[in-house]
Amino acid sequence: MSVTRIEPAPLRSGIPSISEPSPGPAPASSWETVRQWLERPRSARQLVLWLALYLGVAANWPLWNELARIGGAPSTYLPTIAAMSLLSFCGTVAMLSFTAWSRWMKPLWFAVAVLAALVQHYMLEYRVVMDPTMIANVLQTDPNEARDLLSWRMGFNLLVVVAPVGVVLWFARIVPMRWLSQLWRNAVLLLLMVVVALVAAVAMNRQLAPLMRNNVHLRYMMNPIASLYSTGAVFIKPLFKRSGKLIPITAGTTLGASYAAQQKPPLFVVVVGETARADHFGLNGYARDTTPELAKRGVLSYREVYSCGTNTLASVPCMFSPLGKQGYESRKDDYENLVDVLQAAGLAVFWLDNQAGCKGVCARIPNASAFDNLPPATKSALCDGEECLDDVMLEGLDARIAALPAERRAKGVVLVMHQMGSHGPAYYKRSGADMKRFQPECKTNALAECGHTELMNVYDNSIAQTDRFLGRTIDWLKGQSKQYDPGLLYVSDHGESLGEFGLFLHGVPYSFAPEAQKHVPMVTWFSAGLSERRKLSRPCMEAGLDAPLTHDNLYHTVLGLMDVNTPTYKPALDALATCRKGGAA
Repeated sequence: MSVTRIEPAPLRSGIPSISEPSPGPAPASSWETVRQWLERPRSARQLVLWLALYLGVAANWPLWNELARIGGAPSTYLPTIAAMSLLSFCGTVAMLSFTAWSRWMKPLWFAVAVLAALVQHYMLEYRVVMDPTMIANVLQTDPNEARDLLSWRMGFNLLVVVAPVGVVLWFARIVPMRWLSQLWRNAVLLLLMVVVALVAAVAMNRQLAPLMRNNVHLRYMMNPIASLYSTGAVFIKPLFKRSGKLIPITAGTTLGASYAAQQKPPLFVVVVGETARADHFGLNGYARDTTPELAKRGVLSYREVYSCGTNTLASVPCMFSPLGKQGYESRKDDYENLVDVLQAAGLAVFWLDNQAGCKGVCARIPNASAFDNLPPATKSALCDGEECLDDVMLEGLDARIAALPAERRAKGVVLVMHQMGSHGPAYYKRSGADMKRFQPECKTNALAECGHTELMNVYDNSIAQTDRFLGRTIDWLKGQSKQYDPGLLYVSDHGESLGEFGLFLHGVPYSFAPEAQKHVPMVTWFSAGLSERRKLSRPCMEAGLDAPLTHDNLYHTVLGLMDVNTPTYKPALDALATCRKGGAA
């Protein structure tokens, strides 16, 4: 009898055999889970909402810090922070709703994140605000100035904010949608944000209205909406504001009576200073002797002079304009300026620049960069890369003037020299090794890392460098006395904040800028020949050193000194008209 062996049936329960484990799905890694979430299909509007929310949290620390500083107790400033954050979020979404279309908008969204990160860095680092004037100034920054603003801190701050945006946008999948459907959804999003913002503004009006009225700068700290608005204003407003035509003002311009029987023509130098503060000039009573060279040369220093703007782009065209600050800022067209009038009178006019250009002022007269065509030895001694100390403008100056038309030189010469001066934040580059008399210096462009004493030292060294440059310019002018009646007028374009109220650099909107950014030095020197020619009374001029003056006076004062008759000349704005024995020109 045979016995059949029965094998046990395999287990069918859900418990896997120990000897033969059943294969199951491998657990997803943390990164795989994140990647799957990132790649989940989304609409463009969802990404816009996320980006606005993220930037509202990651790129608005300067605004929150300022609100906390102004508000005092948390119970006061926390509701305000919440309200302004909501307004900023709604405004950002509203602006980005115009871009909520397809994946091709990703580069634009990334650019917005980069802009927000950069703006936050500079608001934290230098306490600037991104109003339209500041944006315009940034766009006019040359590579040398831009290089001075770079730092490892900027790179780190940029990476912290931008990296998450880059990751999300790289993996995000945007659901395609018909354009009409996309259009009405975007319109609804825009309308919703506007309504929410209006409701929030009305609900918080009692707190926000006085806050914004007394602290205008807060509206330019809402990031990135303020930067997007200001950038748009820079490009769009000119299209509607100015026709682009140039209004001539030189008709009827003639040389005055002093030219009829002159023995020597005048040679007048206008030095446009850069970022110099009146209260850091030893001539004006500053505790440190930052201006010994000027003091030796018997100059006159005007102590109550105020600028037209708080940055070069605003101030330089304004100070050469016949319109004055109010007229210049409200103009609808461009106008000829001081150097155009001087040239129309028949004088030889030349603009020499050691800065980022003349901002259009010298467009119609001979001009040159001081860096061009320098001998290698001069570059080695006075320049670092493409940045030079202002002394470079004195190199080859005789040849530059000799190259001007002889018939114009025979009547007179006006030379405008535009300084690098005390341009920040790399103040340590603005003085030579032999001029660093105040130590220790701040040797970085990250000014917040420097102590107050180091910052004062490095800035004062740059003023001392300007003092030496002006002294050498006067000495050069004295050497021209055999063939010319020379003179000089120096005035800075704007001032500078050096940590007061937590502010650095310049460019704060004029209406609430501190005095340090508007109060500028102005210095004059006249040879005996020019003083006699224009019958200038030194006691009279000395008595007027505390008279209130502004950049509005420059146009008329130079015309009066050069004895140029033109319909736009106003004797009341000529700072020296009453000190000429013959009266106003």
